[in-house]
Amino acid sequence: MRLIIYTGKGGTGKTVNSCSTAIKLADLNHKTLIISSDPAHTLEDAFVVSAVGNKPIKVLDGLYALQVDPVLELAENYGAILSYVASIFSRRGLDETLSYEIAMLPGMTQLFSLLRIEEFIRHDKFDCIVLDMPASGEALRYLYFPKLVGNIGEKLLGFTGVFSGFAKMFQPFSSFAQIPPDVIQVEINLLKRLELLSKIIIDPKITSLRLIVNPDTFSIENAKRALMSANLYGINVDVVIINKIFPSDVPNSYFTRWIEYQSRKIQEAKTSFYPLHIIEERFYEKELKGIEMLRENAEAIFDNEDPSRVFYSDKVFEFVKSGSTLILRLKAPFTNKDNFEINRYGDNLAIKVLGATGYIVNVIPLPVATITMKLFEVKIHDGIIEVTFKE
Repeated sequence: MRLIIYTGKGGTGKTVNSCSTAIKLADLNHKTLIISSDPAHTLEDAFVVSAVGNKPIKVLDGLYALQVDPVLELAENYGAILSYVASIFSRRGLDETLSYEIAMLPGMTQLFSLLRIEEFIRHDKFDCIVLDMPASGEALRYLYFPKLVGNIGEKLLGFTGVFSGFAKMFQPFSSFAQIPPDVIQVEINLLKRLELLSKIIIDPKITSLRLIVNPDTFSIENAKRALMSANLYGINVDVVIINKIFPSDVPNSYFTRWIEYQSRKIQEAKTSFYPLHIIEERFYEKELKGIEMLRENAEAIFDNEDPSRVFYSDKVFEFVKSGSTLILRLKAPFTNKDNFEINRYGDNLAIKVLGATGYIVNVIPLPVATITMKLFEVKIHDGIIEVTFKE
């Protein structure tokens, strides 16, 4: 069983690459499901099919598509919780319709996408699942949520659950009754599913997170922060796709500077995401849509490779916290103490390494925990740089 999750900054090509990957998997005889949580119903646009809804529909042999509908999911599976939370606001004089809107907590769509995955894996219905996630800044929070809730679920159930706990915060302002038994039972079942889901997401043999970037500063920086978060959360990142690269032989001088700029950014991305598997994807002459164009794109991306393969399984860098000390470890092969330097700029760490063609600079985002810490010590051994921060 494989779960492949695509994320990246908005507009980088997540949906196109998710669909292309799903088609390639199906062509290789993996029974595949692609799931999207985008309210714009992008799967219908990409595949040029209709009626992609809350139940898997067949797109082609071996490939099924599903569009998560959070309202329907909540009504069918968690209606008791929603009604209970909404009643709290309603009793405070809030309009009933508005009460339900507020009770629909942020990120519910993404959470339901993950819960549907847990359902399909539990019932062993597909060989591969491809998830088209939202912009990476949000996606990683939702991926970590099952682990967070799974770990503290038992404690939460000691007094309240995730959703009823949210409602209980308003108890001093309300006269609502004790939490109904059906709400507690729904929450118990939900926490069990989240605990199983957390094990799936952090298992590198099952789950791979793949980052989509364009050769520009904003999407690369966004993906670097996503990589840092994934490493902190224990989610395996195995591939970075650099998308929308202009061909070098464009017969138009207007693109000359763009091509030169992209070339620099591609090199920067390769340095920043080393040793992950990097795939370069060209900018097509027209919009990619429809089965055949997406299949052509899949062949260009993966060639003879099986997309279900785990291309890399390790942490690019890791943070180890011990008391008031935090240590950053990252791979830097062929580097010694005489050919690199490190400087800190706010919440970023700049590492400058001397390579065959000159200095290469990699800027690594630092976690919030380092805000009150100072850069204390830097060591290098066996191709690993260790940076120590202390309060």
